[in-house]
Amino acid sequence: MTDATDALPESTAPPGRRRMSIRGRNAIVAGLVAALLALLAALLPVPFLIVSPGPTFNTIGDVDGVPLVVITDTETFATDGHLDMTTVREAGEPRSRISVFEALGAWMSTSRAVLPRELLYPDDITGDEVTQRNAALFSTSQSFAIAAAMAVLDRPVIATPVITAIVADSPAEGALTAGEEITAVDGQPVAGPADVGDAVRAEPIGSVLIFDVIRDGEPESIEVTSAENPQEPGQPYVGIAVGLLYSAEFGIDFTLKDVGGPSAGLMFTLAIIDKLTPESLTDGRFVAGTGTIDPQGQVGPIGGIRQKLAGARDAGAELFLMPEQHCEESQGAVPDGLTVVPVASVDQALTALAQWRNGEPTAGCPTA
Repeated sequence: MTDATDALPESTAPPGRRRMSIRGRNAIVAGLVAALLALLAALLPVPFLIVSPGPTFNTIGDVDGVPLVVITDTETFATDGHLDMTTVREAGEPRSRISVFEALGAWMSTSRAVLPRELLYPDDITGDEVTQRNAALFSTSQSFAIAAAMAVLDRPVIATPVITAIVADSPAEGALTAGEEITAVDGQPVAGPADVGDAVRAEPIGSVLIFDVIRDGEPESIEVTSAENPQEPGQPYVGIAVGLLYSAEFGIDFTLKDVGGPSAGLMFTLAIIDKLTPESLTDGRFVAGTGTIDPQGQVGPIGGIRQKLAGARDAGAELFLMPEQHCEESQGAVPDGLTVVPVASVDQALTALAQWRNGEPTAGCPTA
């Protein structure tokens, strides 16, 4: 027997039944729209970076058949084993955004990290500017590594004043270039960064100053008109930062390209020392590490320590040298089979290497 209400035409069905039918259709449409919006939101880029283990490079070995550190015009010694610098990979910088799904996947990983993109790529800085900054830091780390290595070896080091940065919209922009050596300002020889600042401030605002520089290997004289320093009203400035470029009395060149940042400084220093001394620092084994370096040989902190630990072990490292500031951050992230030694200086790194080669206990991080 058929229910009478089921047999009624739609137009004559009870009002409640009609309202339920319309409500159901609306719910389905709303659900589809919500699902579509959720899908679109998941596919749209999110303002985060994924940091993961990058490749390692043997600083006493070759990269693509070319020695990473080339030393000429002095006696060198054969090296063996590995002194690998470690790197991280970034996904999500301005040229390759990541999706929600990618971010969630990285959050679930123990060897990757998700960071707000603005930490490394502020909105007022372009990706190219970040690349240029990292390239400058990489070059500076090489210069400081030379100074630190020469200090350990008790060999002379040459310090040359160079332009390290140009302030945007300053008098120097378009006239001077980062990396150029400054030999004199207004005829006054320059021996250090302070000499440049003193020469600029010795003349009133609006003065035309003559900068003698070495540009592309050739001496040039460049005119720059000083302006009022926006940070120090009443004081003249030209808008340059000046630092010291360190070199040895013989050739030391670094051939690695397309890598940036300052964190290879420690491993560059150890590579120079290993090549200039008869004893092997590694005894033919696999050592990796990271850390900035200053001209006095002090080791400083870096970014991505957990990723670098994972990358080092994946590459085959047995010993890892890291800045002592990362002891707490590295807790729970040290891979099995990897001995980690925190260091504060090149001297401590050399001591750790000697202890490790001799099978002696090495210093570890304090127990939490």
